[in-house]
Amino acid sequence: MPTISMFYGILIRMFFYDTDKHNLPHIHADYQGEVAVYAINDGKLLAGKLPAKKNKLVVAWIEIHKEDLLADWELAVNGKKPFPIRGLDQ
Repeated sequence: MPTISMFYGILIRMFFYDTDKHNLPHIHADYQGEVAVYAINDGKLLAGKLPAKKNKLVVAWIEIHKEDLLADWELAVNGKKPFPIRGLDQ
């Protein structure tokens, strides 16, 4: 699962295969061993959890980069490597 972005200690990853039975575009956010899964379309938390401040950062980042994330999702589901996306702290 490639890391497509990193900001404020949060790693954003995108799976190539839908192993958690989420049948919609989503990302995985990892912060200090905690993992949360977010829908790309609306930033909704699908599974897991992050600290409240980190959760807000991830949801804001998704909103800012929604088009890029959906383009990366199309690459990933077709077995291609997604492109990196700029973090909030860059």
